[in-house]
Amino acid sequence: MRHLWPETKKLGLLTGPILIAQLTQMLMGVVDTLMAGRVGATDLAAVSVGGSVWVPLTLLVFGLGLALAPVISHCDGANERSQVARHFQQSLYTCIIGAVLTGILLYLAPYFLGVLDVEADFRDKTIAYLRYIMWGLPAFVLYVVLRNLCEGLSHTMPSLVIGIIGLLINIPVNYIFIYGKLGMPALGGAGAGVASAIVLWGMALSLLGYVMLAKRYKKVAPFAKFYPPNWDDITHFVRLGFPISMALFFETSLFAAVAILIAPLGAIVVSGHQIALNVSSLVYMFPLSLSMAVTLRIGFALGAQRTEDAMNAFKVALLLGVSFATVNGLGMWLGGRWLASLYTTDAEIIALASTLLGLAAIFTISDTFQAISIGALRGYKDTRASMIVTLIAYWPFGLTVGVVLGLTDLIVPRMGAAGFWIGFISGLSVAAVMLTIRLYRVHHSWETQGRAQAD
Repeated sequence: MRHLWPETKKLGLLTGPILIAQLTQMLMGVVDTLMAGRVGATDLAAVSVGGSVWVPLTLLVFGLGLALAPVISHCDGANERSQVARHFQQSLYTCIIGAVLTGILLYLAPYFLGVLDVEADFRDKTIAYLRYIMWGLPAFVLYVVLRNLCEGLSHTMPSLVIGIIGLLINIPVNYIFIYGKLGMPALGGAGAGVASAIVLWGMALSLLGYVMLAKRYKKVAPFAKFYPPNWDDITHFVRLGFPISMALFFETSLFAAVAILIAPLGAIVVSGHQIALNVSSLVYMFPLSLSMAVTLRIGFALGAQRTEDAMNAFKVALLLGVSFATVNGLGMWLGGRWLASLYTTDAEIIALASTLLGLAAIFTISDTFQAISIGALRGYKDTRASMIVTLIAYWPFGLTVGVVLGLTDLIVPRMGAAGFWIGFISGLSVAAVMLTIRLYRVHHSWETQGRAQAD
């Protein structure tokens, strides 16, 4: 217990800025949706579908970039800052390779839309959105790598500041390009793609300028010396980052699959499900940010060869995360009807959303547990197990439970959306248990190596 407060304070200082940065990114999506929705339903749908294509495809770059943070934090803990610039540049090469693959898929995505039986206007606006936002892909690469450089050095405040800058840029440029102001053409929903690309460049260049000018980065000098691509280093980052990307993809694709499966159940069921998912997604921002913070704390501790501090960071993060989830879970359970009423006045939707929010109260605890375990494993540079566990727990297990309970009478009378939420809970709980077991095994391995080196 004597380590509880110091570690809580350190985790809090790291988590707070990351949380605000995550919330600003979420708000950018909200702004895009609201402003495009005022033009018309077709423009709103184009932004929604375009975003649904952009986000999963860029997970490859995002996951590869996340691999940099634990590598840098290990260097920081081991007082090997002379290696930071090399790792940073090799990570940048890795993400560029990932971006080339992502760009190809983004370029081809509109052709798949052309095969679908959708309205021509909707298809054209979605394609235009994707064509415009693609110009922001190089900036996305630069921003992701720079952000993980900063956070790997336990400096999370730039994420907060740059996130706010991005949000402030997002609102006026959306206004200009969606509605056609200051002499620009009115592009409707496609204008949100232009705005997103401009925002990404604004965030990337702002963070680049900060890293180049701030005194704290003079010691690591990420641009002072050129390091040519080293395939061993690039392979190392791929081995760390690709499983992260896939784990993220398995999670996002699960929710996308459930949205498709419940669509035939009717608008009321879909609306109730969406409300519960929206609330739980907002609550998830805290454990997600805490997960990123615990990666940094564990990476630093292991770099300094303090394995006990690494496990202590995990335990404190878990205590904070589960406590937060319990309080929020009670709020969703007791205040479900009130929360649902903020979204709609339809009594049937409110009743269903309230029921689902009661299940979300359990869901958020399991989700917090597995998120922090995944973050801790990243700190130990163990990412492959998380990919395998999430694949098994989310898809063969969680989705199967959801389909059986939600759409069939095999066990109980079909439960509709509630059955899928029980599937979510089941899958996340299995993941939490399996990931925690894996974490303790990895920690024991690090302890054994530490004792062997000491002897």
